[in-house]
Formats: sequence, C-alpha cells, structure tokens
Amino acid sequence: MTPDIDPYPGLARQLTALLDGERDCVANAANTSALIQLGLSDLNWVGFYFLRGGGLVLGPFQGRPACTRIHLGRGVCGTAAARGEVVIVPDVHAFEGHIACDSASRAEIVIPIWADGRLVGVLDLDSPIAGRFIEMDQQGLETLVRVFVDATDLSDLPA
Repeated sequence: MTPDIDPYPGLARQLTALLDGERDCVANAANTSALIQLGLSDLNWVGFYFLRGGGLVLGPFQGRPACTRIHLGRGVCGTAAARGEVVIVPDVHAFEGHIACDSASRAEIVIPIWADGRLVGVLDLDSPIAGRFIEMDQQGLETLVRVFVDATDLSDLPA
C-alpha cells in the first residue's frame, strides 16, 4: 500500500452500503473481514475475535486457520482486549508473548470493538510485511469498526 493513498474513506462507504439492512453479527463480521481483505494490500489474515467466557473466541475471518481461543492479556489480540486499546506491532517476532498462528505474519494491528460502553471483541489484521501498519491504518480501521458496530446487533454477545 502506498502511504499517501488512503483507501479507508472508500472502504467505509462500501462497508456502509454492504451492511445496510443487515443486523446479524456473524453475517456482518464475515462481510466486513472479506471487504477489508479485498480492499487492502499486503494482508494475510483479517478477522474477528469475540469476548466469551472471559477470553476471545474466533469469529468470521479471511486467511489461514487461526487460533480458536485467546486468553485476555495473551498475544497481541489478548493484550489489545485487556488494555481496551489499539495495539500496533511492527514486528511480531519482537512482541513478547506473540501467538504465532501463521509463521508468515510479521506485522499486526488489533482494534478493540466497543458497543454500548463494553468491549465485545477485537478486529485483527496480520501482514507478511514488517512495519505494514501505520497511524492511517489505525484511524481507518477504527472507522470501519464503528461502521460495523453501528450496523450490527451485538446484544447477544456476553456482557
């Protein structure tokens, strides 16, 4: 991806149209991860983990098979969920406690998903390119997560 070209406004418009009229969490998470995978370059995994039973459980995704359950505070996803904030890791091999689901992954960004003031999960993106994710990605992905949350019924997710 060229840093001076911002794909996120177009992706936000596409996602808004794609999710229009659908409230189902699984359907919307599946379409959101598919759109991001198609719309951004240099990714090898895009998907959701939802908070269940005190940890994160794999949701809809695009990419190779992934870790099914992640404890809060463990790995990049569990760290982002425990902190309740975005975590960007330029080189996952330098991140203590990284969970290697795909040995090809080098960089990762995890966006917490908040609904009605509570954490319900995270959106996770991996790249085979070290340093792939920058501030523009964080801002753009936070916007896409807001589109997802606004369009989706998350009430059946545990509080």
